[in-house]
Formats: sequence, structure tokens, C-alpha cells
Amino acid sequence: MSIYNLGSINIDHFYRVPHLVSPGETLAAESYSVGLGGKGANQSVAAARAGAVVRHIGGVGPQAWPIGRLEALGVDCGFVERLEIATGHAIISVDGAGENAIILFAGANRAFGEGVIKAALAGSDANDTLLIQNETAHQVVAAQLAQKRGMRVIYSAAPFEVSAVRAVLPYITVLALNAVEAAQLSAALDTDLDDLPVDEVLVTRGAQGAEWRDLRGGDRAVQPSFRVEAVDTTGAGDTLAGYFAAARDEGLVPQAALRLASAAAAVKVTRAGTAEAVPARAEVEAFMKGRG
Repeated sequence: MSIYNLGSINIDHFYRVPHLVSPGETLAAESYSVGLGGKGANQSVAAARAGAVVRHIGGVGPQAWPIGRLEALGVDCGFVERLEIATGHAIISVDGAGENAIILFAGANRAFGEGVIKAALAGSDANDTLLIQNETAHQVVAAQLAQKRGMRVIYSAAPFEVSAVRAVLPYITVLALNAVEAAQLSAALDTDLDDLPVDEVLVTRGAQGAEWRDLRGGDRAVQPSFRVEAVDTTGAGDTLAGYFAAARDEGLVPQAALRLASAAAAVKVTRAGTAEAVPARAEVEAFMKGRG
């Protein structure tokens, strides 16, 4: 079994600030660093660190060093296309409480062709999983191809855009979103989450924990958050999504998968950074053991 991730690859520029900047304000940063990020890269690393075989699909520009970082963290980048447009990047401000504000530039993430997706999924089968998010080109094409092959399709509805969610809904298995996105989607579609045309919904609620629902069978799993002192919440939701996908891929029941994924997200927020701050499976299991 493998996880194919049609996902963004970003170069993250981190600025530690005393508070998140207000309109018209000029603010001096306390520190600066550069790292690997992007919702797609974060989820690929999380799934790989959880123990899954992960094949990333996407694009980078001349600044191609993120490929080496991904491969060093266990992600197969054989289906990452190299382009002339700049690699995607993000400007991330993080305050003393670990909260963040992010500006994204898509770059190569929205410039690669459909061919690399078709080539990647040609090697997949019904036992595999496709991850997608709303930071790349060709999400609907990928979801359609995966559905035809019988794959589980997990879609993270972020950054939230109702037209993108509406377009991909008929082809996905699991819709993953946070509480704000869930409310936005319900309002935009004028429907309750339980009435969506998908098999499962995964909702993250930050400090209030996470919930999984089987919309066909009615089953439900709820996981309270683990109490930790947050340093940087950037990438926490991606860590949870990647770990959840890997746990389901290996056959864990939803409640166990949700507990593992929530623990991974809790460990992640105690560390600064994004993809390279995602904890390894052994670290997460040790954390869970210490919490009972």
C-alpha cells in the first residue's frame, strides 16, 4: 500500500514576532529562518514519518533544494516536476503564543502539467490512498483518476475556497477540514456536514480536539486534544492529516488513527518549523505512552 500526495512544496520563511502585525504597522522580527513547507510537503513528511510509503506529486522551480529535504525525510520525489517558474514559498509570522499569519505564493505548485499526475497514478491500485489539498493545480483530475482506480481519496479543504471544494466533492472519500472551514462550507452549500456527498468527514478543532464521522454508517470517533505548551502551531493540521492517512493506510481503526494523529500534532506544536518539525512515529508513540 502507498500514499500518493498531489501536494504543494514551499520554501517557508519564518519570522518570530512579538505579536502578529496589524494593518499599517511596521514590526521588527526577533528572528528569521528558512525551511521546507507547504501543506503538501508537510502531509507527505507526516505520512512518511508515520511509516507509510509516500510518493509525492508536484512541481518545483530552480530552487530545488526542497526535493533533497523531502527525500531525506523518507518521501519519494520521482513524480515532482522541475520547472522554470519559482518554487512556491510562504512568509510566516509566528508570535509568542505560537499563533501564526501566512502569506503564500503558489509558483510551481500551480504550473506543472497533468502528465505527471497520470504517470504517478498509473502505478497505483485500490489499496492505495491519494492525498490532495487546495494549493496545487489539477486537483479534480487527480481525484477523478484515483476514484476510477478505487483508491481512498482524502482532501484537505485548505486554503478554503468553496468553488474548489464543490468541484472535488464528487470524487473524494474523506473530507478533512478545520472547524472554521466546516462552518464556511455548511453556510456556502446551505447543508449540514452530515449531508455531504462523501463517505467520511474529519474535523479538527484545535485545542478542542478532533472528530471523525462515517456519513454512511453513522460511526463516530472523537479525540480530545493533548495538553502541551505550544511553540508554533504552523503545520499542526497537516501533521494530523498525514498521520491519519498513514494510520488508515496501515489498517488502524478510525479511533486509533485519530488518537495517533492527534498525538503527532500535539508533539509538532511544541517545536518551531513545519515539515522538518514533524515528529517520527517512535516519538509519537512514546508521547502517547507517557499520557496513558
